[in-house]
Amino acid sequence: MTGGYGIENLPLGAFAEPSGAPGGIAVRFEDDCVALRPLAAAGLLDDAGLPRSVLEADNLDPLLAAGRAAGAALREAVADLLHDGRADRARRPIGSVGLLLPFTVGDYVDFFASLEHATNVGRLFRPDGEALPAAWRHLPIAYHGRAGTVVVSGTPVRRPAGFRPGDGAPAFGPSRALDFELELGVVAGGPATAVGEPLGIDDVAERIFGVVLVNDWSARDIQRFEYVPLGPFLGKSFATSISAWVVGLDALDRARVAPVTQDPPPAPHLRPADPWALDLDLEVLLDGERISAGNARGLYWTFPQQLAHAASNGAAIRPGDLFASGTVSGAERGSEGCLLELTHNGAEPLVLAGGAERSFLADGDRVTLRARTADGTVALGDVTGMVVQNEREGAPGALSQDD
Repeated sequence: MTGGYGIENLPLGAFAEPSGAPGGIAVRFEDDCVALRPLAAAGLLDDAGLPRSVLEADNLDPLLAAGRAAGAALREAVADLLHDGRADRARRPIGSVGLLLPFTVGDYVDFFASLEHATNVGRLFRPDGEALPAAWRHLPIAYHGRAGTVVVSGTPVRRPAGFRPGDGAPAFGPSRALDFELELGVVAGGPATAVGEPLGIDDVAERIFGVVLVNDWSARDIQRFEYVPLGPFLGKSFATSISAWVVGLDALDRARVAPVTQDPPPAPHLRPADPWALDLDLEVLLDGERISAGNARGLYWTFPQQLAHAASNGAAIRPGDLFASGTVSGAERGSEGCLLELTHNGAEPLVLAGGAERSFLADGDRVTLRARTADGTVALGDVTGMVVQNEREGAPGALSQDD
């Protein structure tokens, strides 16, 4: 996938100067980072109607608090400057700056929204039981992740350690079943909702500031041993990678499509007046080789439903909260969003172009996630991460698929 960063997109992020000093917020235009501080200082962004403190901040936090409409107004103002060349003074090649985590992650919630993924994993983890939990078709199931280990694309991911099941007593050590998870995520914006006041599903869209790609790295051996009865913990909390660029929800209007039919019909608080899903082509590359390709439009539970349900008990939604879809998998072979499914839990290893096999990730593997609209005009920022060796005292050396 190439392109997707034209005037129709202009995603927002944050960058550092070559010296390491914060450079502030920026938009991506083609292969350039457009710094907003110099444009704001020259008064060129006054039409956006935002306080100077928002435009000169180190990251997107104040802009997220201002809400979705503020982000759209800023993108429109920058588009005008790009059209007539007044933004040229602030354009820098992306390779000349450092891209930062674009916002401070508040709460991080990971859902289980793909029917195909939930069914496949259920059959692998519970071969003698029901594939889907009893509640799955009635509500968007989720767990609370660890916001402090959400990292920006490009950050190396150290192989985690934890308890692994075995023939005898469980052993503590580096995971031998490290996996990626191809996910979408939405970033909340606007004022925080009050604790105890549910958020109606038809008000949710205004709380979705934008969309990012997410890789919720998973240690399958650790996860499987620990997840009953309270769900994922150390098998997931070690790292979650997100895009450096937040794509405004309004930039994805062209990608809105009707969602899949839900059976049984959802509860009243999960029935929007105008339901929508996102038609986004997805792909996963392992060391540059495409190993999976699918689409997000088949997610069973949509983002409005996920956020509405998260707030249905009166839990507060705050700017900077991150809500991820869970692994996005399709029904066709080769559209699965993780190695657990692609290799049937390692029973059918992938054979790469050079002849190497992968059941799960080896040290040195580089995983890249990509997404864009079907017409190619809007891309989400890539999410890339390289697996690095666990160097804890007593840990074995770099793991290969023979370990």
